[in-house]
Amino acid sequence: MNRLALRTASLAACGLSLACAAAAAPAQAQGQGLVFTCVNAAGRTLTSDRLIGECMDREQRVLSRDGTVVRIVPPSLTAEERAAKEERDRKLAAEKQAKAEAVRRDRLLMQRFPSEAEHTKARVDALEDTRAAMKLSETRMAELARERKPLLDEAEFYKDKPLPAQLRQKLDANDAALAAQRDAQANQKAELDRIAKRYDAELVHLKRLWAGAEPGSILVMADPAADAKAAGKPLKPASTQTR
Repeated sequence: MNRLALRTASLAACGLSLACAAAAAPAQAQGQGLVFTCVNAAGRTLTSDRLIGECMDREQRVLSRDGTVVRIVPPSLTAEERAAKEERDRKLAAEKQAKAEAVRRDRLLMQRFPSEAEHTKARVDALEDTRAAMKLSETRMAELARERKPLLDEAEFYKDKPLPAQLRQKLDANDAALAAQRDAQANQKAELDRIAKRYDAELVHLKRLWAGAEPGSILVMADPAADAKAAGKPLKPASTQTR
């Protein structure tokens, strides 16, 4: 029996766990003349035909028959170390995905707006849609005001008396419709401001891309809604909520 075989048999007899070795070492390593070697905590160089139990907390080298390093087995991790590594891996994966999404968004943005003129036109169109919705709300409010006048005139006949149920229902419905239109107008004014700010931020972003910045290299635009615009999704104007 040669020296390597004697040392391997000696190490196996010293209590190396078969379960541990089977779980950690590739089955194909056995029978191929591969040798695992490491330096243990006491500074001794150990060798075996499988992973060495005393060196599970440090790296082990896998050598071929001629002594060439085939691979290096990293130390086994504790539960805490595994959790930390998994968290790092998750963060790296998330960063990689975010980077790819930023590149995709910027390329779509440049494809949609190859020039400032195209961007300006889209801005005007988007604002015009909301302004048109505001005009509809104004028209509807004027109609409701006209509808309300005869109802109020009729209510004058019932001073200090309960209003007829039908008249009260009509007045209440008119009140609700007017309130809905006021809310719609408030939303539409906020939408105009949001659209203007989004296109302002988008133009700053585009100017850097047009100047040669790499897609995905610029910080995300301030308004997340820009992503929807870059992806070509339609922007909906505020509702006019007619009753």
